Amino acid sequence: MCTKRMARACRGDLAYHSAVQGIEDLLIQHRCPRAGPTAQPRPVPQGTLSGDACVYESSFVGREGRAAEYLHCGVFGDPHVRTFNDDFHTCAVQGAWPLIDNEYLYIQATSSPSRGGTHGTVLSKITIIFKNMRQCIDQQLYQAELDNVPAAFTDGSVSSGERRGHRSLMVRTQSPGRHAEIRAAHIGTLLVVRQSGRSLGLSVRSPRSVVEAFGPEQDLQLCVWGCPPSQRLNTLRPLPPDSSLSATISAHAHCAALLPARDIYHQACVFDLITSGDLNSSSAAVGALQDARNMIPERERVHLLLVASAKRRRARPHLTLLLLLLGMLGTQTTA
Repeated sequence: MCTKRMARACRGDLAYHSAVQGIEDLLIQHRCPRAGPTAQPRPVPQGTLSGDACVYESSFVGREGRAAEYLHCGVFGDPHVRTFNDDFHTCAVQGAWPLIDNEYLYIQATSSPSRGGTHGTVLSKITIIFKNMRQCIDQQLYQAELDNVPAAFTDGSVSSGERRGHRSLMVRTQSPGRHAEIRAAHIGTLLVVRQSGRSLGLSVRSPRSVVEAFGPEQDLQLCVWGCPPSQRLNTLRPLPPDSSLSATISAHAHCAALLPARDIYHQACVFDLITSGDLNSSSAAVGALQDARNMIPERERVHLLLVASAKRRRARPHLTLLLLLLGMLGTQTTA
């Protein structure tokens, strides 16, 4: 009851989340009723103990009779967030912020001022807690920092949760120290952590039923709702360190060569390059786009266009009409 009351105040505290999971484990082990000593004891849920119980895709199809719907979130660069709902925000956040906080998964990212940049911030630490799911896994922790993206959990293991011939959690890498791919079979979730230039990035592919498994107290999740309105930056108007037009033109040219489509990844690349002045910062958007292509099956959804650009395009007819009216007024005045 105490931890439930403190959920909102402690939502960004890793020690709090570990305590909650510890209490949950003790309740299950000792078969304690959740509602207090006067409640009738209830059997501990065991789940479906078939061979596919800890393979989300198989259990979901068997339960629902249809394929699961998967959602994608990407966090990269300054940091930019592509939410599960395909909204796009650039955040001015500093410190630790929850990216995902649901019944199965807690992910926290720490944002720090970028080295050499006047206005920019970057992801410098990512912490992932896979919450206890007794029939499949015990609680497991993964943590990455700049220049240290391990291909293992914090306890040194590369797999966890072996039940009935399945390993629910697996970590592997394509680039030791700079890349890690975590597959959580029990919740059908794929996570990719990578270092690009001097920042970390995270890409997630997760079923809708997992993404939406949270309560009202878990009301701050950047991957669900994006940046808080007070923390959003306008990527269409980045602030170059030297305020030079040549820097802006060079940034557009460099990013166009890497990211020809004028989508959110191109715009994020330009923003990061101008605010940091570091050519290597462009690799964050390139890596995020690569992950989006791997995680989003519908190719037409990969290249997300900026909402601001769409609004500006919709505003053009009104500008044309205004100019026409001014012209007519000028003609009448002359006459």
